[in-house]
Amino acid sequence: MFFTKEDYSKLEKIGINSLLDLCLCVPKGYTDLSPIMQLKSDSIGTLKIIVKSQKIIASTFYSKTPILKIITSLPDFNNEEFSLTIFNYKSFHKSLFEIGKELIVYGKIQMQSYNHTLFMNQPQIVTKTDIIKLNFKTQKIKSATLQKIAQEYITAENLIKYKIPQKFITPIINIFHPNKKFLHFFHTKKTFPKESITALKFLEIYQYIQKISKKRYFFSPKFICKTPYNDFIKSLPFTLTNSQAQAIAEIAQDLQSDTAARRIIMGDVGCGKTIVILASVVMAYPYQSLLMVPTTILAQQIFEEAKKFLPDYIKITCITGKSKTQEFQNFHFIIGTQALLHRQIDSQNLALIMTDEQHRFGTNQRHYLEKMAEISSKDSLSKNTKKPHYLQFSATPIPRTLSMINANMINFSFIKDLPYKKDIDTIIIEKNNFSPIIKHIENEIKQNHQSVIVYPLVEENESINYRPLSQSVTFWQKKFKKVYVTFGADKEKEDILTKFRDDGNILLATTLIEVGISLPRLSTIVIVAPERMGLATLHQLRGRVSRNGLKGYCFLCTNTPSSTKLQEFAAHLSGFDIAEIDLKYRSGGDLLSGKKQSGASFVFFDLQQDEQILQEAQNILNA
Repeated sequence: MFFTKEDYSKLEKIGINSLLDLCLCVPKGYTDLSPIMQLKSDSIGTLKIIVKSQKIIASTFYSKTPILKIITSLPDFNNEEFSLTIFNYKSFHKSLFEIGKELIVYGKIQMQSYNHTLFMNQPQIVTKTDIIKLNFKTQKIKSATLQKIAQEYITAENLIKYKIPQKFITPIINIFHPNKKFLHFFHTKKTFPKESITALKFLEIYQYIQKISKKRYFFSPKFICKTPYNDFIKSLPFTLTNSQAQAIAEIAQDLQSDTAARRIIMGDVGCGKTIVILASVVMAYPYQSLLMVPTTILAQQIFEEAKKFLPDYIKITCITGKSKTQEFQNFHFIIGTQALLHRQIDSQNLALIMTDEQHRFGTNQRHYLEKMAEISSKDSLSKNTKKPHYLQFSATPIPRTLSMINANMINFSFIKDLPYKKDIDTIIIEKNNFSPIIKHIENEIKQNHQSVIVYPLVEENESINYRPLSQSVTFWQKKFKKVYVTFGADKEKEDILTKFRDDGNILLATTLIEVGISLPRLSTIVIVAPERMGLATLHQLRGRVSRNGLKGYCFLCTNTPSSTKLQEFAAHLSGFDIAEIDLKYRSGGDLLSGKKQSGASFVFFDLQQDEQILQEAQNILNA
C-alpha cells in the first residue's frame, strides 16, 4: 500500500482505496494564489493589505442589505489606498478585518464605472501565497487535506510502479501539480488539455479491467471433451457460415481445455446458433449436454432440429411443463424450458450446460443448473471444485467494446454472418396514417404471406395515447380472415402461435413473439408505439421476419415519427450496429457490480470512442 494508515483512513471515507482511485479523483477547479503584479481591472490573485478603517453602508441600488466597506493600504504598491466590499456581511467579518491587521486576500480587482477607482468584492483571506490551490468537490475530507495527500503520492515514481506508460504519466501529474500554462488552458477552455483527458481515460479503463479480472475464477472441468465433430459438419445438407465455423472451433478448444469453459456465443436473429448448439452436443458425447430455453415452442423447435441433424447414437429428450419423462440418465442431450429447474436430474455425467436467449433467465436460474452439475468441495471457490462447461447463447448482441471489457470475466464468440441475407425495409409511419399498412397487408396475404401486429399494452392506459390490443381485435377481425390473438399471459398462447404459423394471416400480440416460434411465411411486422420499447426489443421483433430470405417489412407506427432514435434504428439491420446505437442512448451500465443495466458507468472513458485506449490497457495488463 502506498498510503500511510492515517492517510488511507481519510481517503477510504470518499471511496479511494488505491493510487489510481486517487488519480481519478480530479479537482473541479483551481485557484491561483499568486500575487497580483499590476493594479488593474480584471486582475485575479492575492494582495497584501493593511486594514485602515471599516464602514457599514446602508442598502443601496446594488444591495438591499447593508454592506461592510473596508479601506486598506497596499504595502507592495506604495501603500496605495484600496477598498474591499463585503455584501451580506456577518459580525465575524468585522473581527476578521480588524483595524491595523496585515492580511493576504484573494479575489478579482474591479473598477468603479463612475470614478474609475479600483476595489475588490467578497475578498477571501488566505494564509499562503504564490501557490495553486486545488479545489475538490467533497464533503467528507477537506479540500486542502486532499490536495496535500494527492500531491504527495501522485508522482512519476509511484505511477511507474503501476506500469502506467510514460506518455500518460506527465499529463496526470500536471492535473495535480499544475503550472501557469496548464492553469491558463483550464480557465480558458473550462476543461483539462486533451492529453490529460486521454490519460484519465486510460487510467479509468486500466483500473476497471484490473478489478473485473479479479472477479473471474478458473475451475477444473468435470470432463474434458475431445469427440471429433468434423463428420457431423460434413453430414449437414448445407455449408456453415465462416462465423459458425469459427464459433464451433472456439468451443472445441474450450471443451478440450483443462479449464471449465465459460463462453457467450452472440449472433443476430437467424444467424444459425442452433447448429452451433448441436455441434457442441456432438463434442460433449458420450457425456450429457443440457440446454435450457425460455419457451416451450423454442424447446420443441430445437428438439425437432436435433432429431433431424444429430447422429442416431445421440439420444435426445425434450422436457417442458407438460412432459412426464422422469428418467434422464439414458439421454445424451436434454432440451427443456424452466421445467428443468423442477426435475430431479442425475447430473453425474452432465458435462455441458447451455442456455439459449440467456438474458431471459435470472442469474439464480442460470447458476442453479451450473451448481447442480458441479463436483464441489466445501469451499465453492476452491481449486478442487470441478465445474461443467457452460455456454450461453444470445441473439441480443453486446457491443464489441463492452465485450472486450467483459472478456476478462468470460470468453466471447460472435456469429456475424447470416445463412440468408436479411432484406427488410423499415418504415416509420405516423400513427394516424394507418391506411398504407392495411393495403400492404392485403397484398401480402394474396401472396400467402403473414403479418404480425405488436401492441405495447393489452388494456387501455390513460397515460399512453395508443389503442390497446383488447380494443383493436374487432377492427382487424372485421377486415381480415384468420386473425389470431394472444395477450401474452393467456395459457393457450403457444397453441395459438402454432395455429397461426400453420394457417393464419394476421397475429395480434404483445412482445411475447420477440423470442420463440419460427415463422417462415412471416413477411411483415407492425410495431405500435415503438418509441416505448428498447432498441434490442425492436431488433428482436424485426428479426421475426425474413428468416429464410423472404422479403421483409417492418412498420414503426408512432406518435413521434421524427424520433432520431427510431430513424437510426430504421437505417440499420445489423444487430451489432443496433447494439452500438443502443449503447449511445443508454450507456453501458455498471459492468463490475451489475447493479445498473444502463446509464454511464465511466466518468472519462467512452465506450463508443475509446476502443483503442481499451486495447492498449489490455495489452499492458496481459503482457
